[in-house]
Amino acid sequence: MEQDDPTEELTELRERRLGALELLQVAAGSGLTAYAVWALLLQPGFRRVPLRLQVPYVGASAQQVENVLSLMRGRPGRMVDLGSGDGRIVSLRDCYNVSVFLAPSVLPMLETKLQAELPMGARVVSGRFPLPTWEPVAVMGEGLDRVWAYDIRCDGLSREAAFSPGTPIQAAVDPGAPAAQPGCQTQ
Repeated sequence: MEQDDPTEELTELRERRLGALELLQVAAGSGLTAYAVWALLLQPGFRRVPLRLQVPYVGASAQQVENVLSLMRGRPGRMVDLGSGDGRIVSLRDCYNVSVFLAPSVLPMLETKLQAELPMGARVVSGRFPLPTWEPVAVMGEGLDRVWAYDIRCDGLSREAAFSPGTPIQAAVDPGAPAAQPGCQTQ
């Protein structure tokens, strides 16, 4: 029995063109594989979550992370990163620094939770998408790397928007101050 030369076989395979049926088989096999991966690994996690709350994973760029850290730099207090859900599990009452990397569909509901639970002096930095109804006190970065900072003040959210893009503005209140002061409420 004569053995074929592997080099000749490889050359023959390279020169051979796929026919329509073979291309169809490759496409069908690839599609079936992609569906199987989605159905077995990804879909079960989304089944129990309402469609409007489904937040796909999109990794933050190194520049976006640096922008968030720049707007949080030097701020005392606990920090929490809301990037893998809508914040229902996290208690925010003692958090003075909140990083938010979420899809726009979740942000209106999260605004309500943040206003109700964050203490006075807290800062929220939202990456990639701004909070829909809040006025930022600072904006940093461009395009997908842009982040927005919002401060919770004695009279509710900071409404001051006098800033130049890329320049962080210091919080107008003491971030270490207690959450409940006479005459103050978190809105």
